[in-house]
Amino acid sequence: MTRDARFDLARQALGPLAIFAALLGIVALAVPEFLGGGGPSIIAQQATPILLVALGQCVVLQIGSIDLSNAATGLFCTILAALTLGPLGVAAPVLCLVVVTLIGIVNGLLLVHTQIPSFALTLGTLGVMQAAALVVTGSNVVYVMDNMDVVAWLFTVQVLTLPAAFWIALQLAVALWAFLRFTAWGQGLAAIGFNERAAALSGQPVAALKVLAFALSGFFAGLAGLCVISISGAASSIGLGSDLLVPSIAAALVGGTAITGGVCNPLNVVFGAMFVALIPVGSAAIGVNPQAQSIVYGVVLIVAVAATMSRARNAIVK
Repeated sequence: MTRDARFDLARQALGPLAIFAALLGIVALAVPEFLGGGGPSIIAQQATPILLVALGQCVVLQIGSIDLSNAATGLFCTILAALTLGPLGVAAPVLCLVVVTLIGIVNGLLLVHTQIPSFALTLGTLGVMQAAALVVTGSNVVYVMDNMDVVAWLFTVQVLTLPAAFWIALQLAVALWAFLRFTAWGQGLAAIGFNERAAALSGQPVAALKVLAFALSGFFAGLAGLCVISISGAASSIGLGSDLLVPSIAAALVGGTAITGGVCNPLNVVFGAMFVALIPVGSAAIGVNPQAQSIVYGVVLIVAVAATMSRARNAIVK
């Protein structure tokens, strides 16, 4: 293995943790009370929905596709939960997860059988989900009227000062990492991302694996939607959770996921999500002008992706 290849592997393995630690260190030096004043808890709360959507996104990116609709699907889950928690109680989260997973499966089936590029397909699904959210809510805010305790514990229960939902998301990231690394189906997803034709010729069930990837994307988006309703207790088509698409893709990329497919480490996506969540929180804590925070956000993301992305597969980046 050449020195450049070893450096690239080390950057993929340690880059996301290093850039998160570096940014956290900068914020802690600028605002010493940040770490002891509830800052980590705020970061974890902000990062959890981003992380869950990003975990689903990284699986789809693993096969060389992209899901532009999963954040909107997560928001639809939030709205569905707000409508059903009262009458259904503990059954509501299960129903919501089943519905959004089925939406992911439909996306996968359409991709496999129509051969529409995933960007165009999920862009269309994004529009459908946004319209569905408007229709279901009547363009109003939907409040959870009863049984809020079914999901409220996700962020009211603290473990080592961090919300329970964050620890659950972390365990799911570990489980997804193990699935992708140690199972035949997980390795098949990577094979599709590297070379779909070769994967098919080697006997991989390419169609089923693609459907699985989009099903997981829908499922993780649904979990993010449940986290949002736990935080807010209400849902609307433009409310909390409606802006998770760009941060979740950024978290996956900062976590070293290759947008060309074949490279994905859910453990690093955890640090990617925390990094993305820390940028606006840290900027506000330091005192960056609100009008300039978007500039800071964009510049820091570009630097972070450049520092963590893999260049081993392609010499040419498009």
